[in-house]
Amino acid sequence: MIRNGRGAAGGAERPGPGDRRPVRVWCDGCYDMVHYGHSNQLRQARAMGDYLIVGVHTDEEISKHKGPPVFTQEERYKMVQAIKWVDEVVPAAPYVTTLETLDKYNCDFCVHGNDITLTVDGRDTYEEVKQAGRYRECKRTQGVSTTDLVGRMLLVTKAHHSSQEMSSEYREYADSFGKCPGGRNPWTGVSQFLQTSQKIIQFASGKEPQPGETVIYVAGAFDLFHIGHVDFLEKVHRLADRPYVIAGLHFDQEVNHYKGKNYPIMNLHERTLSVLACRYVSEVVIGAPYAVTSELLSHFKEPKRRGIFCQIDSGSDLTTDLIVQRIIKNRLEYEARNQKKEAKELAFLEAMRQQEVQPSAENDGSF
Repeated sequence: MIRNGRGAAGGAERPGPGDRRPVRVWCDGCYDMVHYGHSNQLRQARAMGDYLIVGVHTDEEISKHKGPPVFTQEERYKMVQAIKWVDEVVPAAPYVTTLETLDKYNCDFCVHGNDITLTVDGRDTYEEVKQAGRYRECKRTQGVSTTDLVGRMLLVTKAHHSSQEMSSEYREYADSFGKCPGGRNPWTGVSQFLQTSQKIIQFASGKEPQPGETVIYVAGAFDLFHIGHVDFLEKVHRLADRPYVIAGLHFDQEVNHYKGKNYPIMNLHERTLSVLACRYVSEVVIGAPYAVTSELLSHFKEPKRRGIFCQIDSGSDLTTDLIVQRIIKNRLEYEARNQKKEAKELAFLEAMRQQEVQPSAENDGSF
């Protein structure tokens, strides 16, 4: 069990209104290649209660029910822990959510997105808690999925960049990536992400630097926000007693200029939300200049003295390039995983339809 010393509300479990018992919320999942869709689910779940506990499945469990994960379980535990709405992480959580698990961690209910999660034999992993009335649902984030991100890496196209329209070739490839023959379900596939001011407001802290806080500026691509970024930002956050960390994100075209190929994998709008969700970041500059200028430092009330540059070693050897290499190396496995996942989901949908049709046929008044 991993507790965060500084949670979304600034620390320990907060009391409910009127000194009522705090509402404890449970979420669980693979959280593989953690992206802003995962963060948004956890944000919505945290808003339903006072304390959020997140269970993360092991590599073994994911491989059994779904297929090989991209990130290791230790990487996934730390990534979830870094999301600012998470108060506590439970490693090695069971793949099937049970009342026993909710009771063990004193949780009132669990929250999941409005899609479906199935076991290796096609059963709904939340069936037991749904029947007991201890299940809540939140809206799934449109425009992002692990399947889509994997597809972008394999396709080597720039169609996902913020200045580009989604080409017909990219859409055709992305929509067919890992699909089982002759089927498509509503939870798999690619839709284009549309950034809104409301989404940024939901993710942003909304707080200005306060007197006594140390403003620290960092900049980069922060593409496919991963454990290397988290380790770096955590160390930056520790540089001061009261840090206010500002992360500057470069434009897609700038990143592509110095990284080449089809980088960044995630466009500027997507990268913005991924970084805003990190508990070590207070503010984000959307489209920061590649060169750090005096004007930029002055804008954020940085000290006028120079010689303030500091180089931090994250201590992690994981990079965006290494993640892409993992995907390419195991391409066939990931395609097979997605095909198997969709086949189970389509079979589940068909069974649900049959259940709906059967009662109506029995009650249509015919003899």
